[in-house]
Amino acid sequence: MQQELFASESTFTVELKNETSFVDNMKLPIHRWFRFSAGYSAMWVETLLRSHDNSIGTRSTVLDPFAGSGTTLLASSHHGSTAYGWESQPFIYRIARAKVGSARIDPCELKDAGEDILMTARRGTYEPPMNEHPLLQKCFYEDVLRDLRMLQHAIASKSPIYDPKIHDLLWLALVAILRPASHVGTAQWQYIQPNKTKSKIVRPFEGFTGLVRKICEDILTEQRHLSAEMHLALHDARIASTLDPESIDLVVTSPPYANNFDYADATRLEMTFLGQVKNWSDLRSIRDSLVHACSQHMTGYDSDAVLADPLLDPIRPTLGRIYEDLAAIRLTRGGKKAYHAMIVGYFYDMAQVWKNLRRVVRDGGTAHFVVGDSAPYGVYVPVDTFLGELAISVGFKDYEFAELRRRNTKWKNRKHRVPLKEGVLEVRA
Repeated sequence: MQQELFASESTFTVELKNETSFVDNMKLPIHRWFRFSAGYSAMWVETLLRSHDNSIGTRSTVLDPFAGSGTTLLASSHHGSTAYGWESQPFIYRIARAKVGSARIDPCELKDAGEDILMTARRGTYEPPMNEHPLLQKCFYEDVLRDLRMLQHAIASKSPIYDPKIHDLLWLALVAILRPASHVGTAQWQYIQPNKTKSKIVRPFEGFTGLVRKICEDILTEQRHLSAEMHLALHDARIASTLDPESIDLVVTSPPYANNFDYADATRLEMTFLGQVKNWSDLRSIRDSLVHACSQHMTGYDSDAVLADPLLDPIRPTLGRIYEDLAAIRLTRGGKKAYHAMIVGYFYDMAQVWKNLRRVVRDGGTAHFVVGDSAPYGVYVPVDTFLGELAISVGFKDYEFAELRRRNTKWKNRKHRVPLKEGVLEVRA
């Protein structure tokens, strides 16, 4: 079914043939190498780019300030548009770097390297650590974890002899099989459920070999289509960038949602395996580079001072009432979650993002944000309106929101019964 993405009075319309979710990407070459549930549809990005470029008669220069696993960059290059991407979560940035780097490697070299890694791992010359992290002991059978460690050691030991881009892809092939090799369940999004057991798992050596083979096949079929440059940086979108002023025609992104999803905890299994995370305080350091979007991120946050910041002037009256309501309601709830501080932190962060975007987006350019609204503790937050008003306050001209789907309409096991929506916020410079 086709849906109109923007109303007829908008600058242009797009027939949306695919939802904006990441699900369809798991059928697409390159995109399917690592399942990143916080991502969105590459086909939607290309549809949007075609419509936009047809309207202006030239190829756009694209920016994704929340690049995630690289969807926008890859789709833009496939379309023929130069693309820039910022990603601040180090693990996800490296996933994107591996995908982007595949445009410039020899798949035969990768195939040979994969076979070399497998042979080295099977020889068993490395002794894995005896005291593994408790989470890993819960999530992997002992022999499975040993084989994963053998692969990890083989990749690390061979890294000096491989092109860094080849090494990145071998690393990706390893981390991408961690969940298939685990016998425990994975909840919606990417949280781990150690108390749930899967009936079927992937053996590490077979899984690694199969994914390397798939990566080589995808590179052979897709590499020639990745014609335009992709520039990815480990960068926090809240901080001013080195991009030239007015160098961007089109921003396409899906920022974090203000719905209490912990983007740091979502990849805790992978980061624990890699030794990047050992305890809860390590997750806090990961969150520091991320937009405030979960209550776990709010320890020590001075939300009263932030609420008074001039950047929030355009939305302060309504945001202030929401803040007060949430501050009162939390005292009546068992968890006493700091949703009041989270909401303030989220929009303050996004105000900084809009300020940085306005410097680099040319006059006449547009930004398209896939966003969803929120209702923590049942208190409705008009996310699209707030984001639009913050954008106008830093120099964008106008905005409109096109709803794509309804959310939270099936009330069973829901924490509140406030209807929500998801869609695309178009902001014009």
